[in-house]
Amino acid sequence: MNELKLQLKQLIINSLDLEDVSVDDIDDSEPLFVDGLGLDSIDALELGLAIKKEFNVKIDANSEQTKAHFASINALAEFIEQSRNNA
Repeated sequence: MNELKLQLKQLIINSLDLEDVSVDDIDDSEPLFVDGLGLDSIDALELGLAIKKEFNVKIDANSEQTKAHFASINALAEFIEQSRNNA
């Protein structure tokens, strides 16, 4: 799963054009939104599309579970792994 987390970090940096952020700057358990990495709702939409395209997972934008999945790199990696296993 460490490779998946690395992929996710790189995807976040690339899809959101975070030029001043490196993979090492993103903590696996740190929040992605508001505190932590400081992403906002526009970033969430862009990131959701990038993840859907890259990993071919279904994301329900209005689901409370989706907010939990996007809480951190750890949560995103777990969500993608579960989605792959259920496919």
